[in-house]
Amino acid sequence: MIQLDRAEAERLVNTYSDLILRLSYTYLKNTQDAEDICQTVFLKLLTSGQTFDSPAHEKAWIIRATANACKDTMRNAFRRRTVALEVVAETPAPVAPENDVLEAVMALPENYREAVYLYYYEGYSVREIASLLGRSESAVTAHLSRGRQKLRMTLGGNEYEQNV
Repeated sequence: MIQLDRAEAERLVNTYSDLILRLSYTYLKNTQDAEDICQTVFLKLLTSGQTFDSPAHEKAWIIRATANACKDTMRNAFRRRTVALEVVAETPAPVAPENDVLEAVMALPENYREAVYLYYYEGYSVREIASLLGRSESAVTAHLSRGRQKLRMTLGGNEYEQNV
């Protein structure tokens, strides 16, 4: 097991923590769970001794590890049988208004949400997304197309685009 020095660990955290948190949140829709995934991914990265060919390879590994950790969390039996405290609270705190588009993206089914998020928020190409998610390019293109269509219906189509 290779131990990274403190400077390298800080570089990794400074470089990738926002990416991991944002991607985890798109899966789990919970800030605390996203923070847990962030810690899990960094722990795995720092203790695995993984070496990377390039910064792009490093980033792709982190995205893949984050997606896998989120999927593992969602499959967890405890998560399926529990309810968030916010659901049962008598007087919930007011929710800060969010961006309509982000809310609509978060409401998409998982396959569409992954593709739309990685394409529009992280700037990956269809080919890169296909490689990261282990899917064909045609599947990613279909997910993007269907996700856009659902977003168009949710946000009001062309009328919404003219108002933005």
